[in-house]
Amino acid sequence: MNEQLRAISQLNRVIHEPARLMIIGLLAGVKECDFLYLLHETEMNKGNLSSHLARLEEARYVEIEKTYRGKVPQTLLRLTRSGRVAFDEYRKGLKAAFLTAHAIGTRPADMKKLKSPLLESRSGCG
Repeated sequence: MNEQLRAISQLNRVIHEPARLMIIGLLAGVKECDFLYLLHETEMNKGNLSSHLARLEEARYVEIEKTYRGKVPQTLLRLTRSGRVAFDEYRKGLKAAFLTAHAIGTRPADMKKLKSPLLESRSGCG
């Protein structure tokens, strides 16, 4: 197995799934949000979003709090400290895979096309 494939195969599989990556990415940018916000931003249906959130909660990456706003039920979501650490490690691993590709012969012009906001450092999160 070449080094780039090895780096990709070592990525966190819980986060790497596209829908969960989208959820984690959205939660990483905020202190907390409600279920409806994620439902709108991800454009998933309620069942899919609930299923992915349950998997992230099982991994202890997301905290789910059921509460009320007046008499209306509200579900609040936040990334846990271990979720933030896992997301940072995921981003570092993904960046390492791209850098490995560069080291084994990818042209610099091709690397520019691979830039992603997920690979950039975020300030103000923590």
